[in-house]
Order: sequence, then structure tokens, then C-alpha cells
Amino acid sequence: MADDERAGDEGAAVVDREAARVLLLDGRGRVLLFLGRDPARPDDGTWWFTPGGGAEDGEDPGQTARRELWEETGLRVDALEGPVAERTTEFGFDGVTYRQHEHYFVARLGDAEVVTAPAAYTELEERAVLGSRWWGEAELRTTDDVVHPGWLGAWLSAETLGRAG
Repeated sequence: MADDERAGDEGAAVVDREAARVLLLDGRGRVLLFLGRDPARPDDGTWWFTPGGGAEDGEDPGQTARRELWEETGLRVDALEGPVAERTTEFGFDGVTYRQHEHYFVARLGDAEVVTAPAAYTELEERAVLGSRWWGEAELRTTDDVVHPGWLGAWLSAETLGRAG
């Protein structure tokens, strides 16, 4: 799967890090995405992205995924599927250039209406995250908004077809 994040800041040192991201699906097959922006470059626009983030010392990818999901949504999940995908991407954010190796996990929620709210946002997340919403497969395939990772719409389409069959 291709790297599709914004390019890093020119001339900046690169910070390598491990990360985990969660494809959080509700009972209707929609995926939760956050709307964000770079607080150091707010005029550069916004993009949608999955819950997740960098690993802390000693965490494996599954532990990182669970912790990040709780911090960003207030949801605790026991069962994760995956990783279902991995990628390495390089991007600039808040004046830092990251080369990030990401592990993607799936978490499935029941049919009840799910409300999310941050449980433990960092100060940087408070400045960078503008909101969240649930996205359906058709919306992801037709939006003009920037969505990371770029393959998410195709993945959700295949996931939807796989569940129907």
C-alpha cells in the first residue's frame, strides 16, 4: 500500500517511530475518522485520519492501538483484529518530520449508537483535532476531502463486500 501522507518539512531531522492505528467500525459498517490540521501550518488545510498514534516505551502494536483508541475516543476494546495492514510513511507535523511505521488493526463495535469523546488528549491533539465523524463506504469513495491512509475507501469497500458474502 502506498504512502500518501504530506511530505516532511524540508531540511528537518527525521524522527523514526512505531505507531498503531485503529480502523474502528460501528454496527453499520462505518469507520470513525478524525478531522485534523497541522497547528504549525493551519493554512495548509485539513485531512481525515484514523485513531492511533506513536508507541510508548515497551508497548507492542496491539497495546499501542488499545491505549490510543481509549485516549482519543474513550472506548476500551478487548478484541482487535490484525494487524490487517502496515505501511511506512513520512510526513511533517507541528514542525517535526516523522518517518512512521504504522500497524493497522480493526475494532468492531456492536449495533448500538456509539458516542465517542476524547479521554486523554494531549495538548498537541487539542490544537490539531477539529472533530470526528463516522464515514460510510460510499462517502469515502466519493469525497474530495483528503483521507489518510489513501487506501481506506477501497479497504472499507472490500470489508463491506466480504461481510455481505
